[in-house]
Amino acid sequence: MAEFLLPKASRIKGRGKEHPAPTGAKRTKRFKIYRYDPDSGQNPRYDSYTIDLDKCGPMVLDALIKIKNEVDPTLTFRRSCREGICGSCSMNLDGRNTLACTAAIEDYKGEVRITPLPHLDVVKDLVPDLTHQYAQLASIEPWLKAKTPDPSGKERLQSPEDRAKLDGLYECILCFCCTTSCPSYWWNGDRFLGPAILLQAYRWLADSRDEYTGERLDQLEDPFRLYRCHTIMNCANVCPKGLNPAKAIAETKKLVAERAA
Repeated sequence: MAEFLLPKASRIKGRGKEHPAPTGAKRTKRFKIYRYDPDSGQNPRYDSYTIDLDKCGPMVLDALIKIKNEVDPTLTFRRSCREGICGSCSMNLDGRNTLACTAAIEDYKGEVRITPLPHLDVVKDLVPDLTHQYAQLASIEPWLKAKTPDPSGKERLQSPEDRAKLDGLYECILCFCCTTSCPSYWWNGDRFLGPAILLQAYRWLADSRDEYTGERLDQLEDPFRLYRCHTIMNCANVCPKGLNPAKAIAETKKLVAERAA
């Protein structure tokens, strides 16, 4: 893996530990996992774990859970739903951002190298610090905003056609696989909102029930917040939900241009 893809806090200098396969294991898989504890004062390192596939579930997350439960309880990672819904277990597997819970072990040939999402500070091991990303999410006010009173005793309705415009947007699970695969975000993450947040922003611009389109566009119309996207398409390539953040960003740019015309 190229050095610029490694987590911000890391350049692998520490000497890793080797955990061999259990005695008698016939089908095995070796996982080379990034380890880093900032409180220890030690350099980051890779530890290797060889597990018995006949006693492990089919997904990479199953292997990580097995390692933590049976081999090394100090290994730290995020996970929750195990169904590709919550986005908690996003990480980098063999150089590609994805969800560990939906990544099948059999799809990886040879040793599997696992690191945190790239170019983020690391809390510990495979846990990236997402504080800045969630602050960016809060800045776009990702909720329905209306100027007119709520209909008495009714929901705010929309036509099936208007509802269909939200397909490909509302499914985002904020795993940040797309954002952390974007070179523009690596270099301008302090001001560029990145693919995940801009897709979330367009989700509300596209919602026929939202009445703050002008204000939302005013907030986004900035040389860095929106326009650092150069349509490299890394975001769409790695999205585990099959979404296209680049298209949402392009539609937002079109709305800005139409308003200025």
